Amino acid sequence: MRPICLTALAGLLTTLTAAPALAAGDDPTRIGDVSTTFRVIGRNDRIIVDRYDDPKVSGVSCYVSRAETGGIKGTVGLATDPSRFSIACRATGAVTVPDKLPANEVVFGASANWLFKEIRVSRMWDPQKRTVVYLVWSTQALSTGGSPYNSVSVVSLGAPSS
Repeated sequence: MRPICLTALAGLLTTLTAAPALAAGDDPTRIGDVSTTFRVIGRNDRIIVDRYDDPKVSGVSCYVSRAETGGIKGTVGLATDPSRFSIACRATGAVTVPDKLPANEVVFGASANWLFKEIRVSRMWDPQKRTVVYLVWSTQALSTGGSPYNSVSVVSLGAPSS
């Protein structure tokens, strides 16, 4: 029994260390939160709003709202937060897109569980329409076997030049 547990732990650690590294600028700025469910013991369930500034596309900020579980498990960090989130990205300054922007790249992440689940934001570049598309999604699919919840936001850089 013990070798099986050690093998499983080694496999888990390998999986976690093989996860894609997020950008250095992925630390969010907490904008605020709203309590949604009163809990007698531990913090309340809440919706939090964080701002992420894109480290490669200057002048773009994304605001992500997500549910956070409270109670005893949530307070000590053992609860699994639900995969419910929304994203709104805006030009908050002069937008500059580098010449060699990857077509699809994970740019931000936030833990939604102490071990397995993470909320990620991917950036996609649409050169034909000169838009930067941001997609928020979860690394864990729904327990019913469906696709993960997701939300999308687009920042336009203006009409393409002819």
